[in-house]
Parts: sequence; C-alpha cells; structure tokens
Amino acid sequence: MTALALQIGPTRFAAARVAQDVDADDVREVPIPADGAWDRCLALLKEVAEGREITALGIACAGPIDMAAGVVAPAEIAEWRTGFGIVAAAEAAFPGASVYLAIDGVCSAIAERNLGATKEAMDALALTVSDRISGGITVGGFVVVGRTGNAGNIGHVLVPGYDEPCACGNRGCLEAVAGGAAAVRWAQGRGWGGSSVDELVAAARVKDEVAAAALGRAGTALGLAIVSTAALLDLDLAVVGGTMAAAGPALWEPLSATVAAHAQLSYLPGLRVVPSTLGDLGGLAGAGLLALTPRG
Repeated sequence: MTALALQIGPTRFAAARVAQDVDADDVREVPIPADGAWDRCLALLKEVAEGREITALGIACAGPIDMAAGVVAPAEIAEWRTGFGIVAAAEAAFPGASVYLAIDGVCSAIAERNLGATKEAMDALALTVSDRISGGITVGGFVVVGRTGNAGNIGHVLVPGYDEPCACGNRGCLEAVAGGAAAVRWAQGRGWGGSSVDELVAAARVKDEVAAAALGRAGTALGLAIVSTAALLDLDLAVVGGTMAAAGPALWEPLSATVAAHAQLSYLPGLRVVPSTLGDLGGLAGAGLLALTPRG
C-alpha cells in the first residue's frame, strides 16, 4: 500500500514515495525531456515505487490546469500546451490507485500549512520563486483552490512600474520581472555572463553588481505584489521559497524595504515576510500530502 508524489515543474520532473522514512535523498528528478513527457514521468514514478502496489498518487503541476477535468497545460512542455489528461493517464498506468491533481502553488501552500512556516497562521500567502513564480493562499486555515484550480497564481499579478513582456501574453506580470528566468535575461542584457538562476544567485551573494541589481529589482517587485495581495485578503504572513529565496540580502533587503514602505493600511503593519524552510521540496511535499488526504 504505497502513495507516490509527482511534481511537474518548469524545468524538471521530481517524484518520491510518500512515507515517514523518506527524505530529500530519496527524491528522484530529471530534466523535462524534449518529447515523451508522460513516458518519462511514468518511468520516474515506477523507479521510486520499486515494485510496490500504488494506492494513491498526488500530482503538483505548473499551471495552467483544469483540476476538475484532470488536464494540465504547462507552457514548458510543448506536447502538453493544448492540454494533457494527466489524471486519466495516471489512472490507466496505476489501476485502482486514487489520483489527485493540484497546481504547484496550491501544493506548496498545503506543505507550508502542514509542515512549514504557516502552521500557526489561519491566513497566509506561500510563494515559490525559481525560474517561474507560483503561489498559494490559505484563508481561514484552508488552502484556496479556485474555480478551475488555478487560485493563488501570483506570478501573473501586474506590478506597477514594470512593462516587461510575459510568456502569458501580458506585460508587467510579476513573473516577467521577479521570476528567475526573467532576472537572468535582464542581467544578461546588461553584460552578465552567467546562464542560470543558481549562477545568478551565487553571483549576487558575492556582490556582483549586475546580478545584485537583478535580484534587487526582483525583490522590489515581489514586495509590491505581496503587499497588494495582503491588502486584498487581510493577510499578515507571506512565505517565500524557491531558488531565488536563497539570494540573501540582494533580494531580501529591497523586498523587506518595499513591504515596510507600502504596508500602510491600519491592518498591515504587522505583515511578515519570511523564508520557507522547505527548500525546493514544498511542491512535492504538498503533492504527497494531497495523496494522503482522506476524502469523504
């Protein structure tokens, strides 16, 4: 009787068995392939299952998704962009298993609520800032899912003062400014020689001027989006995880300064923004919790 968790991110697939004795070393991950995406997911799941009977599978996927239909359409997977019925495919691969799907931000919020920084908060925002930005919102102790399953998609909140084109077709989205891939492009356009988010974060930590500037404008944009969301939903806690969250003062100082400058409403001065303790495993952990949640 084994439950599995699968995370479909913008750059990788990750999978793990759901059990108390599983840790980060037991997570298996692979880059997103050019084709045969579901076959690669299935091979990864069978690898971590190690021949056990699968009774439940939780899937965290980059959006957009249609949770009711069990369909995902992440932009990074070309063959899935028009929609892939991942729940039906998983049910066919694991007959008798219960399969549950949620967008990655919702899964991260579930993980923070149960295992991370929002355990004691009834209302909170959880963000993951890596190549892309995802988010999940907890209100009254419950993670908000939304009409189609895409609630909490803070990466596509519009940020005042910015006009960068976004992959979604809009301009000025938070992800187009503060997402790791966008920050790398901005730095490269100003002469920085690196090519990845990890390199950008490392360069900013040793005070490379261009890398630090890229992280600084990301922090400012994140602060604006967080304050706006907190004002809308009356939140007093935001948790930031993902690769960019490890950038240190280059990101966190402008983020904190922006929150302090703009949290002026009478119910916002106590707004806290803290780093996640879950690292890059929040979405996968949330998928595991999704698989284990009893259904009535």
